[in-house]
Amino acid sequence: MNQNKIYKAAIYVRLSKEDGDISSAEKAESNSIANQKELIRSFLKDKQDIEVVSERVDDGYSGVSFVEVR
Repeated sequence: MNQNKIYKAAIYVRLSKEDGDISSAEKAESNSIANQKELIRSFLKDKQDIEVVSERVDDGYSGVSFVEVR
């Protein structure tokens, strides 16, 4: 068996509906997004078999603001 398999992964984070702190112009992203990224990166830092190849961010969109697309 190949014990050196590397898994490719994407980080996906999205704005929590409770998080509304991006109103000031000096903030590039909300605390919720920044905290989620930090948690994920912290979890992955010692995972030698996972390579992050993409990062997706939905900052400013919540599942509550769903719009039907036709």
